[in-house]
Amino acid sequence: MSYGATPEPPPFRFRLDDHSGVPVYRQMIDQVQGAIAMGVLRPGDQLPTVRLVAVELAINPNTVMRAYRELEIRGILDTQQGTGTFVADRPDGISQEDRERMLFQLVGEFVARAGAAGITLQELADGLRHFAGDARASHPPTPPQISPRRKP
Repeated sequence: MSYGATPEPPPFRFRLDDHSGVPVYRQMIDQVQGAIAMGVLRPGDQLPTVRLVAVELAINPNTVMRAYRELEIRGILDTQQGTGTFVADRPDGISQEDRERMLFQLVGEFVARAGAAGITLQELADGLRHFAGDARASHPPTPPQISPRRKP
């Protein structure tokens, strides 16, 4: 890194749970929506290419395409041929009320799945703090990492 260079934003990573019973494409959709709701992904941020996600996570590219396509239909993502897939300038026109509803739903599902796995609320809170710390870390963690890029 050279002096005076602007630091890159924290990487956005998909984290898949093979034991959740939730389809992979659905997990990806939920994670993108959650990242937008929490401000991790912002309008103009570029998502990783279908090929990169498929290789990094060892999943079928059609699974990634399905998630991206559904998010595009909802107005959350914008795909520009030859340039990439970006968070829409006004993702779906999501109101604060809708963001809160979406966040409440995601947290509810998260807590329910954790409880079913025997994870206490304290363990869940500790894990969430650790996860949030990883997202803001200046050095990328070991799992697959994908840094959003801004629209040109």
